[in-house]
Amino acid sequence: MDESNTSAKQRDGKRALLNSPLVGAPPSCRTKEKDPPPYGAQHRQTALWEGGNEALPPQWRQYKLLDGKIAYQDTTLATTSGNRPLPGVRMDYLGQLVPGCEWHISPLGRSYFVNHNTKTTSWKKPVSERPPECLTPECIIEGHSEVIWGLVRLGTGSNILSTSGDGSIRQWTKDGEPLERPWTSDGGAVLSIAISPDESMVMSGSTDDKLRLWNIREGSVVGDPWEGHESSVWCIEWSPNAREIASGSSDGTIRRWDPDTGRQIAPPIETGHGWVCAVRYSPQGDKFTSGGKDKAIRMWSKDGELLMEIEGHDSLVTSLCWSRDGAYIFSASFDRTIRKWRSIDGKELVVFQGHTDAIISLCLSPDESHLISASIDHSVRIWDPKTNQPVGDPLLHDDEVWAVVISADGKYIISGGSNAKIYVWNLEAALKYAGDDHWAITIMRDMLRTEVTDLSLEKHGLRFKATSATVEQLESAFMHQLAEKMQEVAPNLWHLFFTLLDSTLQQRRAMGGNVKVGNEDMDIYVEERDLGEFGGDDIGGMMREEDDVNEEAVIPPLLNNRGI
Repeated sequence: MDESNTSAKQRDGKRALLNSPLVGAPPSCRTKEKDPPPYGAQHRQTALWEGGNEALPPQWRQYKLLDGKIAYQDTTLATTSGNRPLPGVRMDYLGQLVPGCEWHISPLGRSYFVNHNTKTTSWKKPVSERPPECLTPECIIEGHSEVIWGLVRLGTGSNILSTSGDGSIRQWTKDGEPLERPWTSDGGAVLSIAISPDESMVMSGSTDDKLRLWNIREGSVVGDPWEGHESSVWCIEWSPNAREIASGSSDGTIRRWDPDTGRQIAPPIETGHGWVCAVRYSPQGDKFTSGGKDKAIRMWSKDGELLMEIEGHDSLVTSLCWSRDGAYIFSASFDRTIRKWRSIDGKELVVFQGHTDAIISLCLSPDESHLISASIDHSVRIWDPKTNQPVGDPLLHDDEVWAVVISADGKYIISGGSNAKIYVWNLEAALKYAGDDHWAITIMRDMLRTEVTDLSLEKHGLRFKATSATVEQLESAFMHQLAEKMQEVAPNLWHLFFTLLDSTLQQRRAMGGNVKVGNEDMDIYVEERDLGEFGGDDIGGMMREEDDVNEEAVIPPLLNNRGI
């Protein structure tokens, strides 16, 4: 292709995702190729499909990436390259191939893969061997023919809704049984989906720049598509009160809609993201956040006014979720990290690291005991928000993972991606794979929470009227009483405190005085403390995030001592 044609294509590529008709011969021509070219075969760069080198092969499309570069995708395999497909050209794969494998194009335009490890070729993309000890999904759901872009779960019955590049929405049971026929439209790939709070309706966004409202019971579109965006709709969110819907697009705007009329209720918000990848209402519905290509997270008022800009990620922000109380925001990014932010001031609190490639999707379990992430490194990871660490080994896919949700009862993780399959994982089984230590820590933590709550009850006589006291006064006034009550009411908490103080240095720090460290004396001063910090007036003061105890370091010895 000459430079003038190339630049013309690029000028025509202003849309974020080009859903233009596929140019080339009909798919039937590719069936003439029974076997892929043999290992070591050489091809001239002359295309034998209709249109030749000036056209894309059948079942291919081109689109613009987030950085503005043009990419080419074989829609039958959901594989994408920055190289234009031509015979004899090695395709650079924008993802992860098995080491020692290459992607090539046959003379008739069909993708095939060269495996130098086995010196063979195949029409199928090679997949890594699954380690024998890794967890297998409880169910693998097949039915879509292209990449899974979005997933939502229904709270009643644990059914699943999935969206795909094949242009359909499908409903499944968690056991993989399809429910009725696929929902289809002429809008191209379905990129985003959101369910109404009463779970009667679904909103979808597509590559034709439009939104569609679906009746779940009937499986049909309600009214005409909603128009307004000027590029693909990548994210949708229903407000908690169900009175409005927010959508984000690669045109850089967020638009808000009336679900009853399909009309925009306010002017578009020019976000400054360039490409809006995520939008999420707070649980209270009084504000919402957005993330996108410019690496920033922005918080908006209900009226669309910018409240705060949060910076910290090193690449585009792909997914957002809020804690149930609205105090924290979690974000995922192409920079391979998940970050936790304080919503009141945007302060970064935690950086979760472990994925080896871009993280695309993120969700919290209903009880907020686990954070779940999906990545194009072919894995789903489970995180403990208390320890800020991954739990167990990754849950492995055969290809990139683009969407993840968790069932309403918190028992199942559902994930999907480039291989057009949906994986259903049993969370309890995954946690068991995390090893006995995590289970023991979880059990002990729950026990300690219960005991702290019990100790705070007025009947135990540990609610003090004083507002302040020195450590010496605390010791002389109620340490003996506290010790007796803890041993009686909270034996596990007592063992924890005893372990924490089980060194000369720690004991002297608690009592005040002078400690000798090496050849130097260290003064441990006695300071006046607010009893509220210790729980006298506010037991919640003990639970501040910045004072979290390293449970992995402390609790396992306790469990060993107790024979657990």
